[in-house]
Amino acid sequence: MNTNFSPTIRQLRAFLAVYQLKKLSAAAQRLFVTQSAVSMLIRQLEEGLDTRLFDRTTRSLKATAAAEQMMMTVERILRDVDSLSNDFRELATLERGRVTLAITPTLAAFLLPDAMRAFNEQHPGVRVLVNDCAPDQFVSRIIGEHVDFGIGTPERPGPEVEVQRLMRDHLAVVCRDDHPLAKARVVRWSDLGGHPVITVRPGYGVRPLIDGTAAEAGVALDVVNEVSFLSTAIWMTAAGMGASIMPSAFARAEADPSLVIKVLSSPRVARDISIVTKRGHSLSAAARAFIDALKRSL
Repeated sequence: MNTNFSPTIRQLRAFLAVYQLKKLSAAAQRLFVTQSAVSMLIRQLEEGLDTRLFDRTTRSLKATAAAEQMMMTVERILRDVDSLSNDFRELATLERGRVTLAITPTLAAFLLPDAMRAFNEQHPGVRVLVNDCAPDQFVSRIIGEHVDFGIGTPERPGPEVEVQRLMRDHLAVVCRDDHPLAKARVVRWSDLGGHPVITVRPGYGVRPLIDGTAAEAGVALDVVNEVSFLSTAIWMTAAGMGASIMPSAFARAEADPSLVIKVLSSPRVARDISIVTKRGHSLSAAARAFIDALKRSL
C-alpha cells in the first residue's frame, strides 16, 4: 500500500455504491456519472490501497474480504461528511434536516409533546426521530452516535459524555387522597415505613437512588410492586394498590385529581433531567433549535 495515499470522497462514494449495488452500471446511475468513471475510481482506490476490492464476474461484482473489512469505516466517513454538509445547509435555512434523540418512554410522555408541536410548527421540514429506550441503554445510544443527543438522567455518565441540566426534579411519594400520608404537611423518608409502596424494578431508572436514600434514612421499604414504567405505578396507586415513589415532575404531568404528590424530605433528593451529548460531538443547527424549543416549552 502507498503510505501517502489518501482516498478521495468520490472514490469512497463509488466504492459504497458498487458494494451495495454490485454493478458498475447501477452505481454509475446512482452517482450520475458514466460507468467508465466509476470503474476508474474503483481502480484508483484499489491501486492506492494495493488490494483488490471486487472480484469481477460476468454479471456482477463480488466484494472481497478487504472490501468487507473497510465497509463500516467507509460508511462512517461518508456519514460524517454528509452530516457536515447538512449542518452547513441547516445553519442557513433549517428548511430540511433531521434530529435524533434518545429518551426513556417515561420522560418522553411528559417532556416532548409540547416541544414537538411547537418545533414542527416552526420547522415543518425538519424530522424529529425519537429513539425511546430503556434507562440502561440510554448512555450507550449517545456514545455510539445512534442519536444526536439524549434527554435523561444518566446515573453514571462517565467521561465520554457531557451533561447540561435542563430541569431539576425531586423524588416524591404519590398516593390517593384517602391515604394516611395525604394529609401530612411534610412526608419524610422515614414516614414511608409500614406503608406498601410501588416503584420501578431493581437497577432500573431511579431505583438505585430510591434504595440508597431509604437505607440512608434507616427505613425498610415495603415494596409490593415493581414496574418498568412509571405510568403503570400511577394507575396502580390510583387503584389503591399502594403509594408510589417517583420523580415529582412525572406525577404532576399525569394530572390525576385523585392523587396527592408530596416531595419527600429528610433528605430531599434532587434528580436532574439533562441534555446529554457525546463529548466532542457538535450538535447540528436543527438539534440546537429543538433543544431551544424544549427549553421554552418547560
